[in-house]
Amino acid sequence: MSTKKVLVYTAGVSAIIILIGFSFFRGEKQSDIEFVIAERADIVFEVSVTGRVVPIQSVELAFEKGGKVAAVFVDVGDIVNKGAILVQLEQGEIVAEMMQAEANVKIQQANLDDLRRGSREEEILVEEAKVLNAEVSLGESRTNVVDTIQDALTKSDDAIRNKVDQFISNPSGINPEINFFIVSQQLKLDIEKGRMNAESALVSWQASLIDLAEVGDLSFYTGEAKSNLNIIKFFLNDVALAVNAAQSTTELTQTTIDAYKVDVSSARTNINGAISSISTAGEKFKKAESALFLSKQELILAVAGTVEDKIVAQKAKVEEAEANVLRYSVQLSKTVMRAPISGVVTLQNAKVGEIITANEKIVVLISESQFEIKAQIPEADIAQVQVDDEARVTLDAYGADVSFEVFISDIDPAENIIDGLATYGTTLQFLKEDERIKSGMTANINIESGVRKNVVAIPSRAVIRKEGKKIVRILVDGEIEEVEVEVGLRGSDGNIEIIRGINEGDKVVIFIND
Repeated sequence: MSTKKVLVYTAGVSAIIILIGFSFFRGEKQSDIEFVIAERADIVFEVSVTGRVVPIQSVELAFEKGGKVAAVFVDVGDIVNKGAILVQLEQGEIVAEMMQAEANVKIQQANLDDLRRGSREEEILVEEAKVLNAEVSLGESRTNVVDTIQDALTKSDDAIRNKVDQFISNPSGINPEINFFIVSQQLKLDIEKGRMNAESALVSWQASLIDLAEVGDLSFYTGEAKSNLNIIKFFLNDVALAVNAAQSTTELTQTTIDAYKVDVSSARTNINGAISSISTAGEKFKKAESALFLSKQELILAVAGTVEDKIVAQKAKVEEAEANVLRYSVQLSKTVMRAPISGVVTLQNAKVGEIITANEKIVVLISESQFEIKAQIPEADIAQVQVDDEARVTLDAYGADVSFEVFISDIDPAENIIDGLATYGTTLQFLKEDERIKSGMTANINIESGVRKNVVAIPSRAVIRKEGKKIVRILVDGEIEEVEVEVGLRGSDGNIEIIRGINEGDKVVIFIND
């Protein structure tokens, strides 16, 4: 990519070189003098580069986890900078958990410090008390499991033999039969078969629980209880279908049917409650076992004194606690949606108080125009341009007569070496959308980096240096006078601003041919 300084007239006005040949004599010598009239003009300095039209950036933003919207900071059409906060979810719960995690770090660190000092007799007594308490808790949990299983058997027996068997003939035999008419023969067969299965489950269950209180491992009995309760649950579901569909007859009054419904509903409630209770009791027992094991291990460590392994283990707990703080910190950052690019908000679906789900599209960002231009500006020119500078662009596809307005939106801080020269990646965005702009088009860019409006201007070559001063020669009544001047902006068109020294209308000498 090549660059060059170009000649530009922003106001369409430049100094008109008036070539006037005249002679005046001093003795026999004759001189030809060329001069221009100092006029007011606009001085513009531009940097010219070539770039390429590329597609605009567009990003769809969503939260990794759902939550309630706490604040919305943007609306559709807003222009945002990279890193700006767009939407924020409620953080109260995570902040509380993070504070708790930070407190745990302090606790674990204190424990580590204690270990390094060594175990005290008081600490051993505390650990022994923890073991005793854990043993008591385990015994209570075990008793609760046994009682819960026994209660489940009692409720199962009542549900089948009291609440259901009142309308089943020969319930304990091999051919039980329901006493009222059922339209669905398949349902009738399922109920009668289910009653046989329930009887078998109750008999085997009662026999199995004889030694329950003396057994150490309760996992078999809790599993057996859940299995038997499920058999009875499915049986009661079928019975409920039959009872709810029953029609009153001369032998079966509606009052009796209603009583059946109440009893079956009560039975189902009791069985469902028993299933839940056994699961809860089993979980509590497992936790009590784990707590006892942990307490015993901590007692062993306390009795053994401060050993390196114990210190290493506590260090791991400190690291784990610190990692937990970091985890909550990451979670907290995920409750804040930030703009990954600078651009315009084209979609914003969040509302304060609304519950949003994970991966739900909330905000869409695009650059401020549909396309942007990527260019490389050489090191020699990069100091002359800055972000927000405006520029004119022509596209090869449409020729030099068609121009587009753009501005610099970003300049890379680091250089790119191209053909041995340091250049800086620069992004320009179009001020207006235009359907003629296509991706991949070659763009000729003129960046306006300095402007002086309506100033006295002369050609740069008319300014000469003499004894460290800037001098301009002017014609006054046919005589050449040298005037010291102060100059300003040097334009890309070869003209220069004169701040002080000459006035508009002065004849400025640009050439003398002696």
